[in-house]
Parts: sequence; C-alpha cells; structure tokens
Amino acid sequence: MNLEYEKRIGRNLRQPRRKRGLTQEELAARLQVAGCDVTRSAVAKIEVAQRHIYPDELKALHEILAVSYEELLL
Repeated sequence: MNLEYEKRIGRNLRQPRRKRGLTQEELAARLQVAGCDVTRSAVAKIEVAQRHIYPDELKALHEILAVSYEELLL
C-alpha cells in the first residue's frame, strides 16, 4: 500500500483519539471490548504507518471515535 496514504490514515486516527482525550491504551481497550484483538502497540503502529487497519478494526474505530469512514480514510 502507499506509505503516504498509510501515514494519512494514522493521522486521521490520532487526531480524533486525542480530541476525545483517549490514550492509545484506552483506545486499544475499547477496541478489544468491541471484539478486535488490538494492543496499545498496534494502535501506535497504525498511527505511524507501520501496521495496516483491518476492516473489523475500521468499523470499530468508526463507532468508538464517532467519525465517518471518510474522516478516517481520506
């Protein structure tokens, strides 16, 4: 995948997470409750474009952060 696009997705995840006052650990815990096997380390790697987001994680992030898919992906 395109590294610049991956970096953009990471920024698009980090901004609403911080806006809601969530740490990476707290977001990972909420993702785990939603059924995604995501650690704090995985959240950090997504934010710096070292790990891809899976569809189930994308859906959960959309719901947890209350942002549109477009806001996360574009």
